[in-house]
Amino acid sequence: MLNNLIPLQEAGGSAGMMNLIMIVALIAIFYFFMIRPQQRKQKEIRKFREGLNVGDRVITAGGIYGKIRAVKENTITLEIADNVRISIDKGSVYPSAAQAQESANDSAK
Repeated sequence: MLNNLIPLQEAGGSAGMMNLIMIVALIAIFYFFMIRPQQRKQKEIRKFREGLNVGDRVITAGGIYGKIRAVKENTITLEIADNVRISIDKGSVYPSAAQAQESANDSAK
């Protein structure tokens, strides 16, 4: 009985190495197809928020379109209609659809 167990343990060593290689390959695939693109997108949004200027058209996370009227350290005053202004956090501002399309076209060139 003991003699049959020893050859089975020796054969299992190469299968364990293949499993390890597959796990490393899956981690690499997740990194290059999911994590890295997301980090790049977050970097672009952070760069956009740092470069906000008065007069830029933006959209908030809540879907409100407007034009920036004042930029402070952490907040933005956004004009959403004539003489209607709201103050919002910088973290909830995204480029408008047209502006996002322009920047995508510029980066593709």
